Amino acid sequence: MIALRADGVSKAFDGTQALDDVSFELEQGAVHALLGGNGCGKSTLIKILAGVLPADAGSIEIGGERHELRWMTSTRARAAGLHFVHQRRSTFPELSVMDNLSIGRGFDTSLGRIRWSAARRRAADVLERFQIDAHPDQDLWELSPATQVMVAIARALQDQDDSSEGVLVLDEPTASLPAPEVELLLTTLRRYATAGQAIVYVTHRLEEVFAVADRATLLRDGRLVDTVSPKDLDHEGLVELMMGRTVEQIERLERAPEGKAVLEISGLRAGPLRGIDLTARSGEVVGIAGLIGSGRSTLLKALFGVVPLEAGEVSIDGSSWTVSDPRGAMAAGIAYVPEDRQKDAAFEELSVCENLSLTVIPQYWHHAVLGRRQERRDALELFDSFLIKAESEEAPFSSLSGGNQQKVVVARWLRRDPRVLLLDEPTQGVDVGARAEIYELIVRAVSDGATALVVSSDFEELARICDRVVVLGRGMTVGELQNHELGAEAIAHLANTELRS
Repeated sequence: MIALRADGVSKAFDGTQALDDVSFELEQGAVHALLGGNGCGKSTLIKILAGVLPADAGSIEIGGERHELRWMTSTRARAAGLHFVHQRRSTFPELSVMDNLSIGRGFDTSLGRIRWSAARRRAADVLERFQIDAHPDQDLWELSPATQVMVAIARALQDQDDSSEGVLVLDEPTASLPAPEVELLLTTLRRYATAGQAIVYVTHRLEEVFAVADRATLLRDGRLVDTVSPKDLDHEGLVELMMGRTVEQIERLERAPEGKAVLEISGLRAGPLRGIDLTARSGEVVGIAGLIGSGRSTLLKALFGVVPLEAGEVSIDGSSWTVSDPRGAMAAGIAYVPEDRQKDAAFEELSVCENLSLTVIPQYWHHAVLGRRQERRDALELFDSFLIKAESEEAPFSSLSGGNQQKVVVARWLRRDPRVLLLDEPTQGVDVGARAEIYELIVRAVSDGATALVVSSDFEELARICDRVVVLGRGMTVGELQNHELGAEAIAHLANTELRS
């Protein structure tokens, strides 16, 4: 039985064809992956289905009713049975589970007052129905990341009479989840599908497609490539369909040679860190691995002056440097790309041009006048140098795909020619093509004499791009793996040492 049929969906922006006659079908009780590189049209398609953007052409059929997408609104989408959990979830961590569920549908009232007991009972019923291990009065932030996603899903679906109604659309639900949490969420989604729920699943993580998807529709440059069964393909075949290139062409990466010491750390203590010693050399990419709570992200934040340094010595190019604040770190030649792009690195209300110039903005001020013309010219040059795809330099940062947003953030710092590049989860939420391009940018930076520290929860990524990997556990160095020893399994073994000790 077909739960959703999309037919001939098209959309253009200022002459650029974002979607060109895209059609696909979603079966009842199935997980249907929507795949493609950054800029392929996935986000545009989701926004059209949600009624955020009007289509130029195309329609959907759901529940036996046909809807023209040029007239779709968010109200009509919800009435048609389309339910969305976006990557940037609209839940409220500081509020209770009950409040979050009630905000999704409205509070029951009597004589102008909220009926709290009724809201609590209803929240408990929803949690039981969706088999979520939580209490209505718990604050959302107290729950595990995967459970928070489940609450967001339950909020979206709570008004359905049964699991065979409507369509659930999940946009990158695991983007910020650690591996054990991902497995928990995928198991839950399979249970929902088995019960009859139709699910559209957008992800960049191809291993999740093989784990959970029954079918997959692939887009490239706004056009439909194919709809396939993942069980009929391997990882390399799926990548080639998505990107139009082989895995070898995408993931080829040459090691950079080592040179003199650029960054030297001795006895660094900050937050959970309890005396870290580390030397990173010119032309070297050093991976920083560890489980959540190991101190891996704190190390980068401490070096950039975001987390106060309690003790230790830091030198750059042989000169001792006192870590104070981000301004001082920038003056010392340090660049920092944080883990949470939206929260800590992106200025979504500004243009791409303005985001690119934020780290060098003083150079555009002349006699109290901002040189916007030169700023725009430089931005266009950066588009070419850093492989950024955007409608124009004045396009809103929020209009870019995740991979292009990340390349803007990286370019913003690399244009300063930093001596030390600190990268926290630099490829989180980007596709395999953009990931390879970001790797190339890292190699380009260190080949010019810099050094890079890369934190990643993807141990295969660290093994692929790093010259060596330092593994942290409980704020201390657990071990170090050199080039010839590198491998995801070896990194994982060291990272889990703290659990066995």
